[in-house]
Parts: sequence; C-alpha cells; structure tokens
Amino acid sequence: MGFEDKGRNTVINHLGGAKEQAGRLTGNEELRREGQADQARAKLGEAAEAAKDAAADIGGSIKAAAQQLKDGLGKG
Repeated sequence: MGFEDKGRNTVINHLGGAKEQAGRLTGNEELRREGQADQARAKLGEAAEAAKDAAADIGGSIKAAAQQLKDGLGKG
C-alpha cells in the first residue's frame, strides 16, 4: 500500500467518524449517513490497496519460482 493512499484513507475514515458523530449529536441524519459512507469508502480503499499489495507479492513469488525452475532445468 502506498503511503499516500494509506494516509488518505486514514484521513477520510477519521473525518467520516467526525461527521457521523456530529450528525448524531445534532440530529442531522444526512450528515450521520454521509460520515458512515465516508468511513465505508475509506475501508474499501484500504481493502483495494491490500489486494493490490497481495497481487504484487504473488506475482513476485511466481517469478521467483519460474526462475528457480528455469535454473534447475538448465543444469540438466
């Protein structure tokens, strides 16, 4: 996960929590729901970044395994 993306998602999550609480305190349902939506969007962004990182790790593992196989076949 990129540092900038992680930071952005963290900020959006915290701002969403603040909006949700402000909405609860003032009785503003629209603001409360907007805060919840912001938090959900931040969590989705975090999940997408984690999936991207996992895919990159898998790709690296596949390349390493292919290289080991190639090296092993070249010895024979």
